[in-house]
Amino acid sequence: MDENKPPRMYFIGKKEDLVQAKRMNVTLDGRDILIIYHQRTFYAMDLQCYHAGSSLEPGDIEEINSKLCIVCPKHKYKITLAEGEGLYKATNPREKVPTPRWYSKGIKQRVHKVTEVDEDIFVTLSSCPGWIESDYYQSEKGREELRKAQESENGEEDVNADEDV
Repeated sequence: MDENKPPRMYFIGKKEDLVQAKRMNVTLDGRDILIIYHQRTFYAMDLQCYHAGSSLEPGDIEEINSKLCIVCPKHKYKITLAEGEGLYKATNPREKVPTPRWYSKGIKQRVHKVTEVDEDIFVTLSSCPGWIESDYYQSEKGREELRKAQESENGEEDVNADEDV
């Protein structure tokens, strides 16, 4: 991300179409973005989960500690829609009666600003400086890793298909 470039609003589509679709992914300035419409609000974040690069598009949405989260379908990582914060449940072993509660891992997933103007929806890519873990899967190295994993999965499917014959 070039910090010297002024923020740009990218036209995504008509509000009515996006409300009906509920989710869509787009590539903006070389970055894969997931747009989500949930409970009358639009959200935008990097498409691939920060943990292992799985697509978040099919992930369920749950409310955790009064925060809406998308749940990565592959490893069940919880990511807040509004901030990109990673959440996990754990107990504090120092407590006399350890009680499971939710804790924050900090910001792990890059989120982007969604703006509505006259029934049109726009996304402005995050200009938050510094590295956020989901940035890895927007890099060439991360994309190559995703390609290899996809090829490996496809190869396994082909092998399994042969076994059924």
